[in-house]
Amino acid sequence: MNKTSNGVNTILSAIEEICQEKKLSKEQVLEAIEQALASAYRKDFGNKLQNLKVIFEPESGKMKVFDEKTVVEDFIEEEEKEAKTEELEDKKRFNPKTEIQISEAKKIKKKTKIGNIIKQELEIPAEFGRIAAQTAKQVIIQRLREAERESIYEKYKEQEGTIVTGTVQRQERQSILIDLKDATAILPLNEQIREERYHSDQKIKFYILSVNKINKGPEIILSRRHPKILKELFKLEIPEIANNTVEIKVIAREAGSRSKVAVWTKEESIDPIGACIGQRGVRIQTIINEIGGEKIDIIEYDEDPEKFIMNSLSPAKVVSLKLNKKDNSALVKVKKGQLSLAIGRNGQNVRLAAKLSGWRIDVREQTEEDETKEIEEETEKKKTSAKDGSASGGGTKKKEVKTKKVKKKKKVKIKKVSKKKAGTKKKEVKTKKVKKKKKTSAKGGSASGGETKKKEVKTKKDNKNEK
Repeated sequence: MNKTSNGVNTILSAIEEICQEKKLSKEQVLEAIEQALASAYRKDFGNKLQNLKVIFEPESGKMKVFDEKTVVEDFIEEEEKEAKTEELEDKKRFNPKTEIQISEAKKIKKKTKIGNIIKQELEIPAEFGRIAAQTAKQVIIQRLREAERESIYEKYKEQEGTIVTGTVQRQERQSILIDLKDATAILPLNEQIREERYHSDQKIKFYILSVNKINKGPEIILSRRHPKILKELFKLEIPEIANNTVEIKVIAREAGSRSKVAVWTKEESIDPIGACIGQRGVRIQTIINEIGGEKIDIIEYDEDPEKFIMNSLSPAKVVSLKLNKKDNSALVKVKKGQLSLAIGRNGQNVRLAAKLSGWRIDVREQTEEDETKEIEEETEKKKTSAKDGSASGGGTKKKEVKTKKVKKKKKVKIKKVSKKKAGTKKKEVKTKKVKKKKKTSAKGGSASGGETKKKEVKTKKDNKNEK
């Protein structure tokens, strides 16, 4: 091999190596090289009015330098401009660096037209290789960095709104730096879960929240709090959601504590809740482990707002529900002992249900009066609606029996109260009689006392007479 062939081989091998290391295409590397050579030529041999373009052939190691300009209409003289200022206000100004007038272009090429591109090849001085080598090298490195940043930006911009696995590097102020192999991302404080602790070299799944262009390179913002991280984890773990057989309608989340996910399917043969939970809860457990043990409630979505609100308040069972469409509120009543379950710890269950359904929910406990009213209303409804169904008739009879029992209980209570009052009255009469007897006996006692005194007086008189 001669020197030129060795030189060509080294150029090609260098380009291929750069492509592999920086994960760039050959076209991107060649474009960076050509831009670097053009800027090096302009610095030492060109002028400001030249629009330089370089064509580099890595196979032969040769290059050509051109001055490219677009053909435009002839430039109007100053005197004509002053006369037609109003007409020329909207017209584009002439740029001598990138444009050439048609009269000048025809001197170079006779058959040229407006809009054509005129290329004038420039001479390459022998000194260009030595003088421009260092400048070209620096520019090539800079251009390659820019191209690398651009490719990373485009890669992660396409992945925006998806999940990526990253390794925790270190904590910088309140943010945490995450290594994504070919880029460094940021997990800001407001996107972290308070209950989680992040350690160096720990591998975690993150949600790509946003990708922005900055001077240093692409800024990749990650999240662990965003509700859509659950949706992406469900797609990874549950094939029915990945192939759109089961659809996630709404997600309400309080990161690190509890979430509610509403699912729905068109297929009658598929249970959407069972598909998400999996056999013995294997599928949902893997998702829970990925988000640090956060509780997840799977709820069946329903287009009927009443049914959906009832479902969203699970595990509590709703007895009655009334919607007020004017202020978008719902009055919900639950059985005794289930109020705390419906509200949840610190109001979490009802708060998540309100987020999930989009309705303001007021939860109250059912009273005895509500029970009797509901039973009576249901019986009346079933009486009017049930014409043929014996099953429905049997159900109303049962409820009628219940209402009768409730009424009987109330009557029994009233009788007991009246009996108690009668008993107290009898006791009062007895006490009065006893008091009267005592008074009469006291009077009798005083009378007998008087007789004894009379007898004593008589005996004294008899004794005096005898003496």
